[in-house]
Amino acid sequence: MNLADSFKAYDVRGIEDETINADVALAVGFAFATVTGADRVLVGGDMRPSSEAYVAAFSRGAAAAGADVEHLGLISTDMLYHASGVLNAPGVVFTASHNPAGYNGIKMSRAAAVPISAETGLADIQTLTQGYLDAGFVESVPDTGEVSQRDTLTDYAEYLRSLVDLSGIRPLKVVVDAGNGMAGYTTPAVLGDKVLDALPIEIIPLYFELDGTFPNHPANPIEPANLVDLQAAVRHHGADIGLAFDGDADRCFVIDDRGEPVTPSAITAMVAVREIARAQAAGETTPVIIYNLITSRVVPEAVEAAGGQAIETRVGHSFIKAYMAEHSAVFGGEHSAHYYFRDFFNADTGMLAAMHVLAMLGSTDATASSLAAEYTPYVASGEMNSEVADQTASIAQVLAEFDPGVETNVSTMDGTTVAAATGDWWFNIRPSNTEPLLRFNAEAADEATMVWLRDTVLGIIRA
Repeated sequence: MNLADSFKAYDVRGIEDETINADVALAVGFAFATVTGADRVLVGGDMRPSSEAYVAAFSRGAAAAGADVEHLGLISTDMLYHASGVLNAPGVVFTASHNPAGYNGIKMSRAAAVPISAETGLADIQTLTQGYLDAGFVESVPDTGEVSQRDTLTDYAEYLRSLVDLSGIRPLKVVVDAGNGMAGYTTPAVLGDKVLDALPIEIIPLYFELDGTFPNHPANPIEPANLVDLQAAVRHHGADIGLAFDGDADRCFVIDDRGEPVTPSAITAMVAVREIARAQAAGETTPVIIYNLITSRVVPEAVEAAGGQAIETRVGHSFIKAYMAEHSAVFGGEHSAHYYFRDFFNADTGMLAAMHVLAMLGSTDATASSLAAEYTPYVASGEMNSEVADQTASIAQVLAEFDPGVETNVSTMDGTTVAAATGDWWFNIRPSNTEPLLRFNAEAADEATMVWLRDTVLGIIRA
């Protein structure tokens, strides 16, 4: 098995029994313990049919390398980050996140939830794992080391509730679409009364049954088609708000009371304002917020208006997490609905972001749609992909042919960003790292300008 098919820049994703299997999991366990030098390793898995077998195989490999292994059982990805942070131990979760049925994968972290990427150990794990597989090593791994069980669900729920107090909010009716993923396990614990006292929240569950075959719809809420059931349920029940999680529950998308999606940029701005106020109350003068370059301009504007400092970074969680640590940022947000918190070990958690939104909504008489409108002053295109033969040549063609008739500023931090000097609009075109695609995002002060910008630039790219 060639691991180049499953090892990516930040994690492992593969097709069960084709590019990832139990032998791979076992060899990864040995390699992970070796590269991290850990004497204790945490491991858990999501609800996919193969996860339990992969966790068992990984445990055998890590124990053979001399590490004591703690099984966390069923976990979301942010449950791994929580356990790694509070226990100060490296760990992995077997999950393929939002990928469809038939996939599985591995997300890894060092102790204290420090991320592992290709540049910080994942490539070394891949090399060792491939060598073990090629040598037939997996056939003779001894059963050594101790394996124990640890249930962290209650600790995880208590930790999140310690960061956002929802006990005093007005009663809210909340529809939650778990997509048959891990939010069906974590939502009742954090927002319900499964392990802690009840909150003034009525949860209307959609697809809480854990089922990695995803019988209702893919657990990928970034696709509009996968939000249709949630939107209909919010309208049908007259709910205050709707929440949609991906398969491993580390991302959360929000639907307002009218059944309309709220952009992740608006959520980033809302949460940023709350986190700035909390940090200032604790004595910080100018709390730092990190955002990536294709989030809305409303994010830095809201941050600065609240007395914070907004720092822009490239797209990608490794850049966000690195900037979070470098600048001791209190919060970071991405357009993809990944939200990062300093108080959550600089890691991303969709549930904590959702709690902030519920706290903001529940502390006023405002509707979710009116709150969202305050943080959505601009019109965005959304991400649009174009297949091209030569990404560099296509970007050069856009720069040569695009003539807006006004002064512009150009940045090459991540792809190419062209912005009107007046601040009325911007667009970004970024090459995909894995496909022959150019990714286009744009934003403008009004619909007509955004449509002109979108159609003009895509017309050049696709000509």
